[in-house]
Amino acid sequence: MRDEVLLTGRILDFIADPFVVPFEEACLIEEHGGVLIAEGRILARGSAEALRAAHPGAREVPYGKGLILPGLVDAHVHFPQTAMIASWGKRLIDWLNSYTFPEEMRFADPAYAAEIASRYLDLTAAHGTTSMVSFCTIHPASVEAFFGEAQKRGQRVVAGKTCMDRNAPEGLRDTAQSAYDDSKALLEAWHGVDRISYAITPRFSPTSTPGQLEAMGALWAEHPDCLMQTHLSEQTDEIAWVKSLFPGARDYLDTYEAYGLLGGNGLYGHAIHMEPREIDRLAEVGAAVVHCPTSNTFIGSGLFDMVGMKGAGIRVGLATDTGGGSDFSMLRTMGAAYEIGQLKGTPLHPAQLLWLATAGSAGAIGMGDLIGTLAPGSEADIVVLDLESTPAIAQRAVRAEDLWEAVFPTLMMGDDRAVQAVWINGRPVKG
Repeated sequence: MRDEVLLTGRILDFIADPFVVPFEEACLIEEHGGVLIAEGRILARGSAEALRAAHPGAREVPYGKGLILPGLVDAHVHFPQTAMIASWGKRLIDWLNSYTFPEEMRFADPAYAAEIASRYLDLTAAHGTTSMVSFCTIHPASVEAFFGEAQKRGQRVVAGKTCMDRNAPEGLRDTAQSAYDDSKALLEAWHGVDRISYAITPRFSPTSTPGQLEAMGALWAEHPDCLMQTHLSEQTDEIAWVKSLFPGARDYLDTYEAYGLLGGNGLYGHAIHMEPREIDRLAEVGAAVVHCPTSNTFIGSGLFDMVGMKGAGIRVGLATDTGGGSDFSMLRTMGAAYEIGQLKGTPLHPAQLLWLATAGSAGAIGMGDLIGTLAPGSEADIVVLDLESTPAIAQRAVRAEDLWEAVFPTLMMGDDRAVQAVWINGRPVKG
């Protein structure tokens, strides 16, 4: 007989997009709720009393006033940048040369890659992140290390070998052919194994020759079910650099489109300084973009237009962008997204912020039926938040007149102390 576990507490889940319908209609809230899980899957959600009655043999794990949510989904990270997070900021290109590339050189050592992969997944689990999409380095060993560690933990992750054949240091460059060969071998070895998916990963146009971009486009055409992840229009001087390297391109997006790297399974990080044609094309093909608010403020990139992107019908995910982002916490990331919304004149409601970090990011990476939800049949990745985790938060939360007033202080001031419990693949990993 299967071992059924009933998690009880306050439940918050999403049944619609709160950017499209009023948040009251988008949310499922159960004050005395339960989530029934077994064998890594969610069997039911609803009233705790009804679930106890229907499943008297289930082992109950009570979380009291804890808020039970889907596990948080980080849609754009660089796990190799874990050890250099919060390095004193410069503009993007200087920051890459000063900090990122020297650190990524170290991933030629498989033992170091394994050490950082384990450290990264420990840190993110402590903050309630249960799935992520990561860039690795040019070294196949970095991909093997990340996937191997995630596999041991039963974690749903997406990642890929970062491909660069120019404008990077010696030792961090591959070739068009080796990028294709290595990526294909890794894809064939790992894609679809357990809870692992492969993402074809050209870093960004400036670090790939047209030949390499074409090779990556060819590989994606051969495996269109894979995600393709890259960067797009993060900083104005980056865009000027792209224009100088691709003088015939209509815009930044065209440097991908021309080589077969624009499609519905495309995931484009940042997308801040966008041209109208780029927005239209992303919407036409059904591609997704990823908002990285702490990164965008930390290295001075600019203000993402959430309302404009959602209004155009583009899927949007949310991400820490470790280590350009200055925190592993998706709570802090939601807080930063709120602040950027304020600066744009369009503040986001707590329901919208939580949706972005769960169902929104899951939908952006094409996995909305598997993660980012508590719906029956989905995978049992769950986070429980303590909405009174520190004295500062508690003294505000006790004055709350509804759930949204209670949760918002945690989004703005919370950290790993607010993460009361984390379940990955139906197993507790915290609390």
